[in-house]
Amino acid sequence: MKKWLIGMIALSFVVLTGCASDPDGFTRDHSYDVEPFQWTNQHGETVSNEDLKGRVWLAQFIFTNCTTVCLPMMANMTSLQDRLEEEGLDYTIVSFSVDPAHDTPDVLSRYIEGYAPSAPEKWQLLTGYEQDEIADFAVDSFKALVIDDPNSDQVIHGTSFYLVNEEGVVVKTYQGASDVPVEEIVQDMTALTK
Repeated sequence: MKKWLIGMIALSFVVLTGCASDPDGFTRDHSYDVEPFQWTNQHGETVSNEDLKGRVWLAQFIFTNCTTVCLPMMANMTSLQDRLEEEGLDYTIVSFSVDPAHDTPDVLSRYIEGYAPSAPEKWQLLTGYEQDEIADFAVDSFKALVIDDPNSDQVIHGTSFYLVNEEGVVVKTYQGASDVPVEEIVQDMTALTK
């Protein structure tokens, strides 16, 4: 009886979560509140989660010295942005550096220029925090790991793209390093920005 009751409570939670007030044509995978933040972008400007309220945004975790997954992630996000621009969507891309000691605003500014995004003004590359701070933030807000590798200058981190709705809630996660579901992301963002 006890197992049955626990099962029914869990099922009710899933059903209620699935019935959240999402637009038609959109189904959220989860609901993670992005914790408050106030950090510095590639232009030396302060950007906070409050600045992003009312906007749909995509997030990722990267760093400029990355020798592996960040290269395809950035290329994929740039290609995805081209599609978002074709659709005329209103959005922001937020890239959190997982190597804030190295990734100063100037370094991030040069980094994004190298990818020549179609709408650079829609990117916020953030830094200005401690390594342990971004690691905690990634886990708490995105359920993503960020681990400093003590044996190299590399940082181990997730490769996902995260969709954040206008209320600052992470509602979907997508593969970001390979096999990116571009059309699904475009459809989801279109549904959220209606």
